[in-house]
Amino acid sequence: MWHLFKIGRIPGTNFIIQTDFVKSIGGWKNGALTEDTDISFKIMQSGKLIALAYNSEAFQQEPETLKSYYMQRKRWAKGNYEVVLSNFKHLFGRANWRVKLEVFNYSCVFFWFNFAIVLSDLIFLANVLAICLNLFFPDVRVPFAFDADNIYIAQLMLFNWILMIGLYLMQIMTALASQFGQATTKQIWLALAAYFSYAQMFIVVSVDSISSIVLDKVLRRKETKWVKTKRFAG
Repeated sequence: MWHLFKIGRIPGTNFIIQTDFVKSIGGWKNGALTEDTDISFKIMQSGKLIALAYNSEAFQQEPETLKSYYMQRKRWAKGNYEVVLSNFKHLFGRANWRVKLEVFNYSCVFFWFNFAIVLSDLIFLANVLAICLNLFFPDVRVPFAFDADNIYIAQLMLFNWILMIGLYLMQIMTALASQFGQATTKQIWLALAAYFSYAQMFIVVSVDSISSIVLDKVLRRKETKWVKTKRFAG
């Protein structure tokens, strides 16, 4: 995004920014779950650029337990959804073109792409359940099946699925190639295994985050509950 459109993002806590400039754009948003994403939109709206220091390196401590890890990812996901929703009005207003492009990009990733992934998994699970029930109840038919009349559609969907896995692996290996000695055969197999396990966990995180936002609106919950990630000595 930086090389194509000069669009950068504040990466968590690994950044440098002038205090006076932060005050001039209204400061940090109180209660924001992802204050880095929120202030990134404020900076772009002001017409300034967020320079990407792609040669910089930083190390972070991951949560020690699965529960802490889940709560951290849920906070990030919910915060990003809230930022996109609050900035969605800029997509149709007189906003900076970089803000419009970033809102459109985030909307496609966080809403349309996630919706497609959830729908795909539901279709897969429905078919698996129907196949299992068919072993005991022969009258049960697979709801989403392709026969000889539409075999080309099945082939196209299979090709798209394989292409998605290929793109996923390419992204992982591109990131690993930037670190000396990381792009190994073992890492490829680990990335492939993560696609069917670790990566699927984020579907649950995404659905839980959206559900939390909807409940906040329905129940008129205005206070944002910040779940601080527990640190450990190591």
